[in-house]
Amino acid sequence: MPDLYVSWSDYHQKIEQLAAQIYQSGWEFNQIICLARGGLRVGDILSRIYQQPLAILATSSYSGPGKQERGCLTFSRYLTMTTESLGSRILLVDDLVDSGITLKETLPWLNQNSEFAIEEIRTAVLWYKACSVIAPDYYVDYLPDNPWIHQPFEHYEHMNPGELAARITQAC
Repeated sequence: MPDLYVSWSDYHQKIEQLAAQIYQSGWEFNQIICLARGGLRVGDILSRIYQQPLAILATSSYSGPGKQERGCLTFSRYLTMTTESLGSRILLVDDLVDSGITLKETLPWLNQNSEFAIEEIRTAVLWYKACSVIAPDYYVDYLPDNPWIHQPFEHYEHMNPGELAARITQAC
């Protein structure tokens, strides 16, 4: 399958579809944890829609040109949150599940590194690729051909502040 290119409009529509799917399932949660960087936007919007606290766990597994080479998974030392305690029913969100390693390894990480009692964790992503070793609880699109997904914010990875300033100056 050729690469999948996603516009900002499509991206936001998929987040809304995910929010509706979770709502229609009837499952109630009291905490959202997003995996940074990809899950930041998804988590932020879901947090606003559901009016639930957002916590952030930074993870990294891609490197190289275009950030398309999968490497070792690294977790941040701490979960970042603005509430006194972590909710017990967690919606863990990311933008996509590719190999599934990040999502799969995050579940035990949360249970081992949280000082709070976690009753249940469910997972939600926009795109679920067939090559994943884990199936998310909620997803918008299942991709049987495992395409590389080009998201609308990726062009910032190939731009530096000087180039951005020059482009804005030329547009004025």
